[in-house]
This record gives sequence, structure tokens and C-alpha cells, in this order.
Amino acid sequence: MTAPVHAQLAALSSYLPEAVLTDDDLAAQHPGWDVARAAASTGVHARHVAAPGEWTSHLAASAVRRLLAERDLDPASVDALIVCTQSPDLVLPATACLVQERAGLGSHVAALDVSLGCSGWVYGLALARGLVETRQAERVVLVTADALTRLVNPGDPQLRVLFGDAATAALVTGGAEGPRFLGATFGTDGRGARHLLAVNGGLAPGEERAPGSSPEARGLTPSGRDVYMDGPEVFAFTLRTVPGALDTCLRRAGLTVDDVDLFVFHQANAVMLESLRRRIGLPPEKFVVDLATTGNTASSSVPLALQAAVRAGRAGPGDRVALVGFGIGYSWAAVVVQL
Repeated sequence: MTAPVHAQLAALSSYLPEAVLTDDDLAAQHPGWDVARAAASTGVHARHVAAPGEWTSHLAASAVRRLLAERDLDPASVDALIVCTQSPDLVLPATACLVQERAGLGSHVAALDVSLGCSGWVYGLALARGLVETRQAERVVLVTADALTRLVNPGDPQLRVLFGDAATAALVTGGAEGPRFLGATFGTDGRGARHLLAVNGGLAPGEERAPGSSPEARGLTPSGRDVYMDGPEVFAFTLRTVPGALDTCLRRAGLTVDDVDLFVFHQANAVMLESLRRRIGLPPEKFVVDLATTGNTASSSVPLALQAAVRAGRAGPGDRVALVGFGIGYSWAAVVVQL
């Protein structure tokens, strides 16, 4: 009888664009904005911004190449590529096809996009795990990449101070050790779609889905790609949904909060993270807040925060880490990973 294969998170790399937009830069560009007040609630003081001509596929490919170099991996050894993004280079083809070519991966690679935002990395881990544990792939590279600053109206103070550009690349492989992915839960509530969306870019005008979401209705000059967010509604959804999702995940894993070494949530903003931590009752020393110099990077925020925690010695081999993503969709997901 063939021994079961258990997927594991084997490596994690990231890429941040070289250009950095600080709060001082924003204050100088927009003297009428209260950037200091915004920073106090978001916890963001700087964010990386993709260079002109640097698109999502460039960010993603840079992260993949860094992963391959850091792990000394032959590009030909990668069997599957999953790219999670909501800022694709083009409506079609899939960004994963562009990343395969830019990163120098073989033509045998299965490549696909996942169109999810803040919950995307946790969903992507589930897909990668499925490919590995069903023996359809031995090495899966899971990428998150978004050039979110390209989707934000330049005159929108709420979102301009919040979002940053980033990409990550994770390697998911198989091993004979026991299960490394312990419990998982997922959820969707499409009724929340109207509270966080890109007004332009698709076939259906966003204004039809969410009246009042157009830039004109918000007193902004249209920029061609305008993200709309109803902050209070998104905040309420988060506090209403995330604690229960984490509880379900832990129960399925047969664990309690005390059994988990670290909790890494989507880095939405500082106030939301602190509200969740208090609502759930998590100790600060087990809870990661890491968005001061990167901002909210959507699907990249959980892997970036995990990488920072590992580098800081807050998590290491054998530790159990709860990964929780939530946001646009509405969509949410949680899983416990043993490193």
C-alpha cells in the first residue's frame, strides 16, 4: 500500500517594489489630507509602489525567481503554478501564463489564476495541498501578487494611504511526515460584493452593482480604475464573521487557542486587527501586526506577515500557526499550518 503524502509549506519568499511612498510624501502631495490621523488608525506609514511599466506579472515573476534562487531550485522541477491576483495584467489570458514565461518555468507546468483578494493565500494553500496530496504535482509554487496602487483613485484619501504593492511566492511540497495542514474553513457571502469592488475594468459597470460607488458620486475625478470601499460595512462584516471562522477552524483541527503558537491574520489595518484580537481574546505576544512599512497588500498580507514573524524568531519549525484571510467578496478562510 502506498504511503500517504502530506503537503507542507516548504519555503516562502517575497518581492517588494523598490519605490516607497511615505506618509510624508503623501502629506506633501496632498496638503489638505490629514495623513497623520489616517496613519494612526491604519497603522501604515509607508507602502511600496510598482514602477511605471512594472505590472502584476513582473511582481509575481520576481517573487518566483527569488524563491527559486533562495532554495536553489531548478525551474524545471516546478509542476504547478497558482497565481492569486485581482489586478491582472490583462482581462485575458490568465496572469499565471505570463508569469510562467517571465519566471522561466517549463511548459509542462499547470498554471492557473485565482481571483481572490485578502482570503486568497489561504484558498491557494488549499488548492496547492490538493494537488500535492492527490499526487498530481510534487512541487507547487503559490504566488500572490497585486499592484493595488494602480486600482486606487489618486484623489481617494481613504484608500491611497492604505494599500501597497507586493508579491510573494510559496513552495508547497509533499512529505512522509504527519499532516501539516490542520483543519480549515472557508466561506463566502456575495451580498457583501457591493461594499468593496473595482468600479471599472469588467464587463458590468460597478455603479450598477453598488449605487453611489462611482468616483463622481464620491467627489473624485475618474481615473479609469477606481476601487470603492464602504469601510464601516467591511469592518462590521469582519467582526461578525472572522471570530466564528477561526473557532470552526480550530475545532476541526482538534485544537484550542492555547495550542496555537502564532496567529497571522490578513493585515487589513491596525484598528481592525486590534479589534479582532480583543474580540477573540488572543494574547498580543501570539498575534502578528506587520503593515507599517508595506500597507494592506491584499492576498500578500498574510504570507508577508508570516515571513516577517519567522525572520523575527516568533515562529519556527514545528510551530502551529493559524492563518486567517478575509475581505473582498465577501470571502474568508482559515487554516492551521504546522511549520
